Amino acid sequence: MILALDILAEIFTWLYGFVFYWIIGTFLPTRRHTVIKIAAFFVCSYIAKTVIYANDLINLFGALIALFLYLLVFHTGSFVEKFSVLLVFYPAMIAVNYLTLNMGTRLFFGITNAKSDTAFSPEVLLISTLIHVVEVLLRLLFWTGAWMITKKLLRGITLDLGTRMWLFVDILLSAPFVAVFTTILFMPEQVISIYPICGASIFTSFGCIYLTSYICRTMKLEFHAHELELKHSYYEDKLKEEERIRRIYHDLKNHLLVLQSASSCTPETQQSIQELRSQIEGYENYYHTGNPYLDILLRDKARSAQENQIDFSALVHFKDGTFIEPLDISTIFGNALDNAIEASILLPPEKRLITLKADRIRDMLSIHVENNITADMKMPERTSKTDSLVHGFGLTNIKTAVEKYEGQCITQIMNETFHLKIVIPVS
Repeated sequence: MILALDILAEIFTWLYGFVFYWIIGTFLPTRRHTVIKIAAFFVCSYIAKTVIYANDLINLFGALIALFLYLLVFHTGSFVEKFSVLLVFYPAMIAVNYLTLNMGTRLFFGITNAKSDTAFSPEVLLISTLIHVVEVLLRLLFWTGAWMITKKLLRGITLDLGTRMWLFVDILLSAPFVAVFTTILFMPEQVISIYPICGASIFTSFGCIYLTSYICRTMKLEFHAHELELKHSYYEDKLKEEERIRRIYHDLKNHLLVLQSASSCTPETQQSIQELRSQIEGYENYYHTGNPYLDILLRDKARSAQENQIDFSALVHFKDGTFIEPLDISTIFGNALDNAIEASILLPPEKRLITLKADRIRDMLSIHVENNITADMKMPERTSKTDSLVHGFGLTNIKTAVEKYEGQCITQIMNETFHLKIVIPVS
């Protein structure tokens, strides 16, 4: 029985070591070489199961140095990022290890009334082994829960914060680090008040992860809001310019028709007039969606598609979408078509196709964007661009704008074709 429990405890130990390794790797990627990853797992698991007692300077300081050297050797990222990871996970690791070990010890001696300087009977050894299994299981459950809660927050944090912001986060993280280190080192083992201090340090460490993620989201949203303001101003100016050009085109077209019908017009002049008309005939194909702001946006995207040899077709009736703000129209249609154009550029010219359909169906506005994609493309979660601060929220921003009007946004890949379907209730 004791042997079976020992084996179970060893399994739990390696499992929570793996979870600890995985959660750090989610925050700060491990170096890519397979051998390095395997070595990193074993080293990290060994550090994660460090035994922590009260007034234990050697293990406290040893775990600190070992974890920092592990981050320097096995993980990518700057020195500041690795130092920040140390400040996040070290207090939590030693606090959890200390709490589970100390509570297990108290429980063992409380149940058995055994003396530490005497030999244990088989029954006492069985209780000791069982308590050890529970200790390790609690550590496994804690780190699994921590990963489940923070995995969405951890991804991408290191991509978005600069050195100054990391230093600000480090100042906040220094409080739980110092608190748990000094408390375990200098407080007597019998003092029960060490428990809430350890719990507060764990809560503060992971609270700083949430704070860091919140800072990242705020920076992105602020950058995106500024980008939308620039787009709005651009399209307003563009709309005025297009109206002016259309008026000029209309008069010029009439003048050319008069000249072309004149009896004195030579064949050479006729040919020149025809060439001139063909060069400006694109302004006849102006989009009339019922929304002037959307008209100019579609014309701009159509030109971009034409420049990239993309077959672009749009059938849009959007006169019932006047309740949607211009910035949200830019977010929905602009991001959707930009993504479609970027995906189409990766294809051979003969496969470059984008179709946009938008119309009112009963009490719903329906928008459907469809474009071909490469065979290996997967459903996008984050941008593939290096400038993630600007472009990281493409589809997310579309969904946010749609949800603002109580609509729904669905993305789907079928037969190497990407579909973006949006429905918005008519206000």
